[in-house]
Amino acid sequence: MFYEIGNGHGLPHNPLKAIIAPRPIGWIGTRSRNGCVNLAPYSFFNMIADTPPLVMFSSSGKKDSVSFIEETGVFTVSAVGDRLKQQMNISSIDAPRGTSEFEYSGLATAPGQLVEAPFVKEAYAALECEAVEIKQLRDRSGNLSENYMVIGEVVAVHLDENVLTNGLVDIKKARPVSRLGYMDYATTEEVYQMFRPKWPKDL
Repeated sequence: MFYEIGNGHGLPHNPLKAIIAPRPIGWIGTRSRNGCVNLAPYSFFNMIADTPPLVMFSSSGKKDSVSFIEETGVFTVSAVGDRLKQQMNISSIDAPRGTSEFEYSGLATAPGQLVEAPFVKEAYAALECEAVEIKQLRDRSGNLSENYMVIGEVVAVHLDENVLTNGLVDIKKARPVSRLGYMDYATTEEVYQMFRPKWPKDL
């Protein structure tokens, strides 16, 4: 099968997001200048550099997360473990501006230590971030789209020691949830290792 994006795919649903999967979920916590808090999950999210540590999420439309970050310059990212998947889904609701998704989804807030933004207290890990770039994305013709990308530098990390094994984050304990295509999600339960080979040949 081959199709050009502009001509359509002829399938019941767009397969593209199912092809680019799994995608980690960035559970973005923000606080507005006047004190409103917001929590929203984004599956267009990832870590994009390690030195400095940079994370990125993209919003379809200028939602509260982006607006609040524009106001304050900071945000948090809470990790979504399997035991919090229902609350994560509830927090994705399109609520009126100023509604606290923390409260609506029954989650406790914890304050950032270095940034003025809350994170999910029950999460197995959370990142405190300072925004370094907020950009409205363009298409290949240079036209502005309704997508907004936020890049943040991680300045602090909260980590539940219960997910550590011998000092390493144990994914089988953390059981992170990822977004697949359509309405599908996955929980990571099986892990295997592969080591980078040496040139010219790893015997």
